[in-house]
Amino acid sequence: MNLNDVHRGVKKHKSRKRLGRGPGSGHGKTCGRGHKGQKSRAGASRKPTFQGGAMPMVRRVPKRGFHNKFGDHVMVVNVCDLERTFHSGDEVNPDVLRTHSLAKGRYDQLKVLGNGDLTKKLTVAAHRFSKAAVEKIRQAGGEVVILPGKTTVAEKKKQAG
Repeated sequence: MNLNDVHRGVKKHKSRKRLGRGPGSGHGKTCGRGHKGQKSRAGASRKPTFQGGAMPMVRRVPKRGFHNKFGDHVMVVNVCDLERTFHSGDEVNPDVLRTHSLAKGRYDQLKVLGNGDLTKKLTVAAHRFSKAAVEKIRQAGGEVVILPGKTTVAEKKKQAG
């Protein structure tokens, strides 16, 4: 095969299939739709979930859980991630976490959780902290800075009570 043979036999414009033009065309009478039946009729289409009259999988599998489209998306970072990534004396905030790929994507609030151990003195700034995380950061000689943001229902109750 040569490079100049590549285009041979390839038509630039494909001619349309002429249906219902007699038996000699090969597409006469039923026009390639077969005999009778649902798909032979004009405008025949089915839902993508149709399974031959059986109860569709979409309806057989129960709905589970709840998704609150109005709720805040909270990004979670553990104390062990801070220990592994940062040096003693570093300042940790959402921008720094994004540069270190610890808080990727879009989120409304950042929460630090207390999973793991922390031995380095860090200044950690986030919207929320778990009790264990606050305890471990302060025990290591670090500082906790709560960033301003939307207050949750639980925080509103705490402030009121």
